Amino acid sequence: MAVERLESLLRAAFPDAEELRVEDRTGGGDHFQVTVASPRFDGLSLLDQHRLVNEALAEPLRDGTIHELRIKTRGTGT
Repeated sequence: MAVERLESLLRAAFPDAEELRVEDRTGGGDHFQVTVASPRFDGLSLLDQHRLVNEALAEPLRDGTIHELRIKTRGTGT
């Protein structure tokens, strides 16, 4: 299932994430909401945080698994 694949890719990219969620927004398996809270984002702009998430999900974005992606990120302040 796509949700598990995306979670796996994100966990590999952000092993220290305090929060990591992938939600199938429509039930169709191609519109997703991802939420990641990681100390890796501390001090980065929102654009740079989202860029890191997009890099982690580059393959499913390229192969069409992801049609729409909504991203929520935050640092952890540690």
